Amino acid sequence: MSVYRKKWESFIDADLDAVWDFFSRPENLNKITPPEMNFEILNDIDGRKMYPGMIIQYRVRPLLNIPTTWVTEITEIEEKKYFIDDQRVGPYKMWHHEHHFEKRGRGVLMTDLLHYSLPAEPLGSMFMGRFISKKVDGIFEYRNQVLPKLFPSKEG
Repeated sequence: MSVYRKKWESFIDADLDAVWDFFSRPENLNKITPPEMNFEILNDIDGRKMYPGMIIQYRVRPLLNIPTTWVTEITEIEEKKYFIDDQRVGPYKMWHHEHHFEKRGRGVLMTDLLHYSLPAEPLGSMFMGRFISKKVDGIFEYRNQVLPKLFPSKEG
């Protein structure tokens, strides 16, 4: 099984409390996911902060508008430092996503560390590896475009 590793860093010009409050509420995933994925949370979690063991059910349409069910579990949290979500059901053979938050100067350095593997190995990697890698990168590139709108700079 091939395990892919990706890392992204984003500087958010806001205080740690505000950043943590936003990212610790799964309902906000809608705001940072590309619209073409038609991201939809299926269970009732509005207004709830995440907690270890929280199950979040989604429907996404990442390819050709075909709906895919995705279920993740919040497996670990250290408030205002990090949380981890792991796929329980979904399009990947494995998905382990760490979200780290570190106060830096007037803002927060957010680091995402993702480990994932594709289904149907080795054919999954041979035929879909590069395509999926670009799709995953696109999700995080989109997020980096919308974060400054959600957290406008305190300067200027």
